[in-house]
Amino acid sequence: MREVKLQGRRYWILSEPHPRGWKACVVELDPPGGAANRPVGIDATRPTRGAADEAAERKLRRLLQAPRTSAS
Repeated sequence: MREVKLQGRRYWILSEPHPRGWKACVVELDPPGGAANRPVGIDATRPTRGAADEAAERKLRRLLQAPRTSAS
């Protein structure tokens, strides 16, 4: 699991083994006391876990049009 903070929101990138390698998906975390975590609808499948996580994060940043920073 990787946590990404963008535009005041928190997201988790969750990875699991997949027949074609690894599949990563993105969920938005609700603030404390919120109802539940919400799937964003972003998935990425790649041969390695790291590559799947990176691809999912790139898709999230593209969706939000947020630049990549070293602090995330």
